[in-house]
Amino acid sequence: MEHIRTPKVENVRLIDRLTPRKSVVGTLYLSSTHTIFVENSDARRETWVLHSLVGSIERPPTTPSGSPLIIRCKNFQVYQLLLPQEKDCVDIQASLLRLSRPDRYGELFCFSFQPNVDKEEREKAWGFLDLRAEFSRMGIPSNLWHVTPANHEYRVCDTYPSELFVPKSASPAVIVGSAKFRSRGRLPVLSYFHRDTSAAVCRSSQPLSGFSARSLEDEQMLQAIMKSNPASEYMYVVDTRPKLNAMANRAAGKGYENEDHYTNIRLHFIGIENIHVMRNSQQKITDVGDMRSPSMGDFLWGLENSGWLKHIKAVLDAGVFIAKAVAEEGVSVLVHCSDGWDRTAQACSVASVLLDPFYRTIKGLMVLIEKDWVSFGHKFSHRYSHLDGDPKEVSPVIDQFLECVWQLMEQFPCAFEFNERFLLQLHTHIHSCQYGNFIGNSQKERRDLRINERTHSVWPHLWENRAEYINPLYRADHSQSKGILRPVTTPYCFKFWKGMYSPAERGVALRQSPSDSLNAVREESQQLEEELSTHQERLAQLLGRKTSGETRKRNGVTERSHRLIPKDSEVGSPQDYFTCVSHAPSFTLPLKSPTTPKSSDPDDLSACSDLESGVADLSSHASSACDDAKDPDSD
Repeated sequence: MEHIRTPKVENVRLIDRLTPRKSVVGTLYLSSTHTIFVENSDARRETWVLHSLVGSIERPPTTPSGSPLIIRCKNFQVYQLLLPQEKDCVDIQASLLRLSRPDRYGELFCFSFQPNVDKEEREKAWGFLDLRAEFSRMGIPSNLWHVTPANHEYRVCDTYPSELFVPKSASPAVIVGSAKFRSRGRLPVLSYFHRDTSAAVCRSSQPLSGFSARSLEDEQMLQAIMKSNPASEYMYVVDTRPKLNAMANRAAGKGYENEDHYTNIRLHFIGIENIHVMRNSQQKITDVGDMRSPSMGDFLWGLENSGWLKHIKAVLDAGVFIAKAVAEEGVSVLVHCSDGWDRTAQACSVASVLLDPFYRTIKGLMVLIEKDWVSFGHKFSHRYSHLDGDPKEVSPVIDQFLECVWQLMEQFPCAFEFNERFLLQLHTHIHSCQYGNFIGNSQKERRDLRINERTHSVWPHLWENRAEYINPLYRADHSQSKGILRPVTTPYCFKFWKGMYSPAERGVALRQSPSDSLNAVREESQQLEEELSTHQERLAQLLGRKTSGETRKRNGVTERSHRLIPKDSEVGSPQDYFTCVSHAPSFTLPLKSPTTPKSSDPDDLSACSDLESGVADLSSHASSACDDAKDPDSD
């Protein structure tokens, strides 16, 4: 609270971004974690802005009507305020600048966020996703791959997870030697195993090859990966960088694999630009989304000038190449960029979405992000400025992955269990620091911060609210939901993601989205089906009772009919029987029942006469000549 200069400002206007002339008056409050705007209307509507989500605060020049303040959030929401006094505006800006840029992890919201769960529930929540179970689900053959103990306590690589899958034929010496020859010690390890072809997607960082350096252990490691796929005689090495960038790194003692040193590899460059190009590109696409009523020319020029969709296409092309190599050619692939935690994560995860229908489900996407991004050391806190640090480290790496998934959803609307809202919610949680999943830059760093003990996991929270994220078009048995996705990546297939980058229209778009309309129709259909099922069950019960009553009456008639036949003890001669039969009445039924049922219950069919059930009561019309053969208990 020591950073809050002015905790409360009255008569503040919150201006509508779509219609600037429209505004509401209220009171602005500052707490240690949120900025809160409360309207003065009877509804007392509240708008909460989490300080961890604040990306920038702008203070345009003062106008006669007041001092404006613009709060831009990392999820591209924008709040425009008009304060009556310039001094209050300056104080609010200074306070927000400090509160939104903490110096240390302990100041982040996740360490003070306390939902209503006990310690046992929190521990259980952190075990919601099990990466061991995920690798087991892939069907990794134990005779070809195994978990190496080499990185126990992060001894080989402190930005990798402690458990790593490597070829079983790779010796500890080969593993350690390969790590020494890779940037940051990020040696080649398994990311995804394709059960159908036995091909693997592996990941690493660039080799420290320079212009002529080589490592026998690293060469043996790639050979072991290639041989772990018995059906293939070669493997791909996919360098996600532009070739010129990779060549420039050779001057710094890094670079890429020399095909003369590595036998049976095929080197392929993709051309995804570095984090600095992406950061500038996103800023430009954000400016396009901020345009108010742009002309078609201005919009298209801004879109083209940003280069954003070109970069999205490059990331998607990387995933398509890897997926085709693994599924169609049956060839294993090693993917790397410079350090193996940005473009490598993008390419591996996009390929996994294309290859495996599980990753197109809600839980599957959670597992994929936990595996390829969280555990493999994507630098969340640096890339998304969780702390006050170097702005050059900030870049929208996972934003691009989420957009690739969205672009795929546009091409394959029935293939994904989740909707756009789920992707936007993930994006917000990555930046918000409300939960501990995305804090820190590696698994080791999160362990040292005791994240599991001090914060809460976001995955169970999203899972509990999964009904909000269901795609109504998804069908698990649909052709799009099975097997491999083969997207078209020609330029005309890529769209501007209005839901992400046009925040002024996001609320309207989500409230009126076709997905919501389909969900409403589906819910109504389910209610009608439930009502129909209830009525069918009731009808079945009624028919069952009627059938039971008819059966009882038929049995009664049969019994009385049998009573017309004398027992052996009652028959003196065959003539006695025929005498009874000769006096039997005709089977003509009267038009109406001669008696009224005693019971008034319409459902009690047993109370109805035999005549009503369509069966004649033969005993009631028996001749007196047969009295000696009639059962005395029949009346």
